[in-house]
Amino acid sequence: MVELMLSFCLASFALAISPGPDNIFVLTQSITNGSSYGIATTAGLISGCIVHTTLVAFGISTILLASETVFIAIKIAGAAYLLYLAVQVYRAGNTLMITSKESSQKSHFQLYKQGIIMNVLNPKVTLFFMAFFPAFLWDTTGNTVLQFYVLGAVFMAVSFIVFSMIALLSGQISMFIQKRKGSGMFFKWLQIIVFVSIAVFLFLP
Repeated sequence: MVELMLSFCLASFALAISPGPDNIFVLTQSITNGSSYGIATTAGLISGCIVHTTLVAFGISTILLASETVFIAIKIAGAAYLLYLAVQVYRAGNTLMITSKESSQKSHFQLYKQGIIMNVLNPKVTLFFMAFFPAFLWDTTGNTVLQFYVLGAVFMAVSFIVFSMIALLSGQISMFIQKRKGSGMFFKWLQIIVFVSIAVFLFLP
């Protein structure tokens, strides 16, 4: 079991560090607003994994995803929310202030909630858990629900550490670029591109 869990931790680390929609989103939020906002976003994204873990543990995900209509509806809801966020950033102003306490675009709690909604409305996370977790069950004849929750907790812990490191490093980068002329506009559009790209990603095969 120890070797299996070590393998799971290494696999989770590799997946978390690999460039993807979630860590890129954390990156942009951290550079735009600062490390603490990136960590708040990370906490939201990781909290959303509790929902996916529960769906997989109790087999609910299999029932939901068996219906193509429900699956597409979840995708549309997720994409619509992401596009809404992109519009909100666009309407925020001509530039997006970087690490400005006086004009922060969102509070830590708002980013936390945003992270949860983004994660929960991404059906690809559930599909990933369904494909990834069963391979690391150490006793298929035992309490699989408990095992799924243990794997989910380990995956969330590893991902939180990796994403938080990205947030901290990104926050340091923002200190160097916040004085550069035009950087606010650049990161405003970078966030918009990230939101739209994740929305498109939901519909890729």
